[in-house]
Amino acid sequence: MTEDAVSELRKHIRERIDLGGSVSDSALTDMVEQAVFNWCRESGRMMTAGEKLQLVRRLFHSFRGMDVLQPLIDDPSVTEIMINAHDEIFIERRGKMTRYPAAFENQERLEDIIQSIVAGVNRVVNESSPIVDARLKDGSRVHVVLPPIALKGPTLTIRKFPEKPLLMEDLVAMGALSPEVSGLLEKLVAARYNIFISGGTGSGKTTFLNALSQYIPEDERIITIEDSAELQIKRVNNLVSLETRNANTEGRGKIPIRELIRASLRMRPSRIIVGEVRGGEALDMLQAMNTGHDGSLSTGHSNGTKDMLSRLETMVLGAAELPLPVVRQQIAAALDIIIHLSRMRDGSRKVVEICEIDGMQDGEVIMNPLFQFQEEGETDGKITGRLRATGNRLRHSDKLSMAGIKIDKEGRAK
Repeated sequence: MTEDAVSELRKHIRERIDLGGSVSDSALTDMVEQAVFNWCRESGRMMTAGEKLQLVRRLFHSFRGMDVLQPLIDDPSVTEIMINAHDEIFIERRGKMTRYPAAFENQERLEDIIQSIVAGVNRVVNESSPIVDARLKDGSRVHVVLPPIALKGPTLTIRKFPEKPLLMEDLVAMGALSPEVSGLLEKLVAARYNIFISGGTGSGKTTFLNALSQYIPEDERIITIEDSAELQIKRVNNLVSLETRNANTEGRGKIPIRELIRASLRMRPSRIIVGEVRGGEALDMLQAMNTGHDGSLSTGHSNGTKDMLSRLETMVLGAAELPLPVVRQQIAAALDIIIHLSRMRDGSRKVVEICEIDGMQDGEVIMNPLFQFQEEGETDGKITGRLRATGNRLRHSDKLSMAGIKIDKEGRAK
């Protein structure tokens, strides 16, 4: 069934049935089925029962669901959906990117879908405010860019997440890290080390942060702060989830991450989890870590652990006129561990470096690499290698000792 035929039949149904009012999903399905049977008979089109069922679902979703996107939303193997224009759709499935053969009926239909998505989370996107972050009901991340910023037409990117959050054991089974490293991270989280996760786009930072949060003790009070709520923390009952708010059509009412971090400090949190820092909120996050909120977690974009430190410096300097040595002292005092993730050329996501922040020396933040990924080659197109210990011991073990966790001679937690 070509998209032209689908478009023709959609128009045919719209002309012959009343889609307004309070038509239920089951009633609409019956209407669509009857219209499809009539259309096949009138046009002489021969279709199998399976093809008719597929067509009925496609048309139903075009009226009530997300149109051509609905099968992709329902497909667990699709991890990312990229709409560059109404007739140009790409998908990522199992780490491979391909073009999807279907298309929206027209640009207006894509715009309707976008408005439906953003309205569902009380956000606004239009020509005067053409960029917005949102989410679907299943938690999938949505990013929208409208013309005139997007030259081809409305652009929509959907990052899907598993229905059931991945646990650290799942990431170990997938080869993202070793059982040894997983065990160490469990102890570091329990001992309230401040941990920062860095990585490039699509490297799995949010997924890893979610998995890491499973090690937080159940009796703590957690505040999560995100641009668009994505974290799925199931273990902790005393949980408050905060989400930023865009300005309204009059340019008022904006609530950024910085304001939410400040508000969270008055909510008696045991730990604060900031989904991602991109700007001045880095200063507020570091100050929170330095004022008794040990065990906090966050993520940021970077190309490596050293690059992440440089980016944090830039973020803080953009928020306050502070001397660089003071900024570096803030970073060194706040952060304990940086974990860097990378998306490899075969599409897999791995932990490639874990570093301890080891204070200051001669005005520079000192890093102590604990684990580094060593590539060993490729087998059937898959990268092989291991996250190996560097031999350096964990130098700051005071939090582990206070938590009753012992350290061996090599500085590894027992």
